[in-house]
Amino acid sequence: MRAARSALFALAFYLGTAVAVLLAFPAAAIGGGALPAVIHGWARWHRGCAALLLGIRSRVEGTVPRGTALVAAKHQSMFETIEILLVLDRPVVVMKRQLTDIPGFGWVARRYGVIPIDREGGAAALRRMLKAAQAAVAQGRPIAIFPEGTRVAPGEQPPLQPGFAGLYRSLGLPVVPIALDSGRLWPRGEFARRPGVVTMRVGETIPPGFPRRDVEAEVHRAINALEP
Repeated sequence: MRAARSALFALAFYLGTAVAVLLAFPAAAIGGGALPAVIHGWARWHRGCAALLLGIRSRVEGTVPRGTALVAAKHQSMFETIEILLVLDRPVVVMKRQLTDIPGFGWVARRYGVIPIDREGGAAALRRMLKAAQAAVAQGRPIAIFPEGTRVAPGEQPPLQPGFAGLYRSLGLPVVPIALDSGRLWPRGEFARRPGVVTMRVGETIPPGFPRRDVEAEVHRAINALEP
């Protein structure tokens, strides 16, 4: 039964994604709030499909930040990469450069606002990432990053990738950590999802200016607060 529901979810969600990508092209040409409206509609479609077809819902514990901040979240599944678009206020998301190269989707993502990260690109890639992040700050938008760099299974706590510290130091923004437990319901490498509630726990804001070792340790602790 779970596999059948997961197959229905995949069909419905990806059909909706194709429609959203098609709508995004004229929305980008219109300008203003048209493109964000399409993106947020797509995120709500994902939320609705997850709730109705998979029985997966989310709850947020703590105070969600408004305005410009560096939001560092745990990453256990695809669920939070889309849900965070609704939890935060029009965030700019740090994502792998390869995702921005996907035809159609990549163009839409870049127009909405993302920060591509290329771990093999060296100093030039870091400069491009910082330039994109500074543009997001100038727009007053929060920046969402998954600082461990990849999806992990529940219980796994890898060290933070260096890109997080680079953004923290260069942008001078407060950090808002978010712990979550989506991997219990949306296991990495498994097709069938399990019904339940994903908790997203917002931790205490960390001011700018901390030494790298201290801020990394505090963020690492906070985003893993829900780990078993």
